[in-house]
Amino acid sequence: MKKNKTTYEKKETVKRDWYQVDASGKILGRLSTKVAAYLRGKHKPSFTPHVDCGDNVIVVNAAKIRFTGNKAKEKIYFSHSGYPGGARYTTLEEMMNKDPARVIEHSISGMLPKGRLGRKMLKKLKVYADDKHPHRAQKIQELKV
Repeated sequence: MKKNKTTYEKKETVKRDWYQVDASGKILGRLSTKVAAYLRGKHKPSFTPHVDCGDNVIVVNAAKIRFTGNKAKEKIYFSHSGYPGGARYTTLEEMMNKDPARVIEHSISGMLPKGRLGRKMLKKLKVYADDKHPHRAQKIQELKV
């Protein structure tokens, strides 16, 4: 009786595609889960958990993303400088005014693995506040969310 052999993807054999997502009118969490799955490579039949086999994803129109409920005023981001009394609190509304791309990056980074592998996956994410980006030379496919 022949046993089926599981094949694992190697980092040298990974084929990466480019996807573009238009974030205008999309809800933050639903967009983030879809993008995180594509960055991780979970949409591919050759998905391997310990290898970065995901694709490159470009998110445009980050400034036009939607939030449900009262998140814009009530959601708070926490950061700390490392010094005593160095806690900083920022609301989602303030963060969107300052850098809307950072809101999406922060959301997606929380859905990726922690450590070296997750940081490598996050480098394949490109987020832009408007619809202009310097990646026009790539063969970009539209990603429906």
